[in-house]
Amino acid sequence: MTNKQTFRIQRMATAAMLCALAYGCAAFSSLVMPIKIEGFLSLEIKDTVLMIGAFIFGPGTGLLMSVVVSLLELFTVSTTGWIGMVMNIVSSVMFICPAALVYKYRRTMSGAVKGLLLGAVLMTSGMVLWNYVMTPLYMNVEREMVVGMLLPIIVPFNLLKAALNGALTLVLYKSVVKALRSAHLLPPSEHTNPQRGAGRVVTVIALVCTVTLALVALAWSGIL
Repeated sequence: MTNKQTFRIQRMATAAMLCALAYGCAAFSSLVMPIKIEGFLSLEIKDTVLMIGAFIFGPGTGLLMSVVVSLLELFTVSTTGWIGMVMNIVSSVMFICPAALVYKYRRTMSGAVKGLLLGAVLMTSGMVLWNYVMTPLYMNVEREMVVGMLLPIIVPFNLLKAALNGALTLVLYKSVVKALRSAHLLPPSEHTNPQRGAGRVVTVIALVCTVTLALVALAWSGIL
């Protein structure tokens, strides 16, 4: 068996394992937090797992993993039907793929942070548009009602979700990669990038501020 064939098998096995883990996170969230904000918004951490997979293998694999996990949710734990499935895919892809694309060409802590920030902005913007179009159909409500939810609910919710999954990705990524290499599911690293302590401090501060602002916005709107 050639090295290329071995890498393909490793890639498939690792991606499948991460899909299973992401699905497990989604299923666990649906069991322990069955009540959704405004009846359709659910805070979960499956995007952390998907983001780690996309950081490892690239945005294309991240997109494929997002679709697979959302399909699994549709036929098992989801209560939102095909509309919820499509919204899950759109949300995950808009967050994961831009971040992974940036990280693919800048594999440093600053590259990861910039990618995650870009993904957070694109996901939040995209979900504002998507909720404006689809939520009236899904919830059978007037569009004006959805417009009134965008700034006080939809925007802070997606910022909080992105901040949570982004922070977990930064904390867990290197440990997960190290564990996968130890299990021979990933090839050895060809190079290492120095990480600066100052950059980590700035990253933590930025993430804490983002989470705090999102929580304040949710509390102000009466959701928390």
